[in-house]
Amino acid sequence: MDKYEKLEKVGEGTYGKVYKAKEKATGQIVALKKTRLEMDEEGVPPTALREVSLLQMLSQSIYIVRLLSVEHVDKVPKSAPASATTKPLLYLVFEYLDTDLKKFIDSHRKGSNPRPLPPALIQSFLFQLCKGVAHCHSHGVLHRDLKPQNLLLDQKKGILKIADLGLGRAFTVPLKSYTHEIVTLWYRAPEVLLGTTHYSTGVDMWSVGCIFAEMVRRQALFPGDSEFQQLLNIFKILGTPTEEQWPGVTSLRDWHTYPKWEPQNLARTVPTLGPDGVDLLTKMLKYNPAERISAKAALDHPYFDSLDKSQF
Repeated sequence: MDKYEKLEKVGEGTYGKVYKAKEKATGQIVALKKTRLEMDEEGVPPTALREVSLLQMLSQSIYIVRLLSVEHVDKVPKSAPASATTKPLLYLVFEYLDTDLKKFIDSHRKGSNPRPLPPALIQSFLFQLCKGVAHCHSHGVLHRDLKPQNLLLDQKKGILKIADLGLGRAFTVPLKSYTHEIVTLWYRAPEVLLGTTHYSTGVDMWSVGCIFAEMVRRQALFPGDSEFQQLLNIFKILGTPTEEQWPGVTSLRDWHTYPKWEPQNLARTVPTLGPDGVDLLTKMLKYNPAERISAKAALDHPYFDSLDKSQF
């Protein structure tokens, strides 16, 4: 790791510390992600290697944060005797972007100049997000933890990129983050909250819907602080799901008898969004995962008709 000069710690990712660093040879600014990897005698676990090679392949897309290299370091504890065994570490080196969608939305909600996000920008960011998600899904990869903090922005170029991708299977998404903060549930699909064992691409599309609504509202659509509360927040707006709507829902592991709420008009939660936008949002937030619109189909939705797609 002597090739890099650590500049500052920029955050705690779900899987470990993240540093802003400079590659000494080129002066390029990068993000170093230190992954806490339990290695065995054989070295790097094969699951992690698979994840990393998948990540390298996926990051060929402009809408996914680029993995530049992987550095494997044998770390010897400073206080250790000379005979001590090394503790292997894996650093993932990513391109560096200085802002994310959460900070971007916050800057439009708080501070001296609160203002809505321009509708054309929401449309552009959502299109790019769907492009990135479609790219992952076409390679059989689920993200499983899409949220505004994981969407990095290149503001000069107006590009949105998906980060924190694909480590979901090798490292299993923890319930608490690295710093013991509770991992946010606001973007989690109802089937995951209800303990389904078989989930698919629909879990990501639910998150995309929540993010879409949040760009329009400048605040989260379903903010819950526990799994139970999270479900109630969803049910209060979309109505309590029924077997007719979502066959098998009452047989899911964590289903209980919930109060029966009637669905609200979703358009009221996103008052500034036109009918095409509301239609797309409705299709992303279908209860039955099998009915949720796919990322690929979303790209062809009339909501994007006024977008100049040649730029993407």
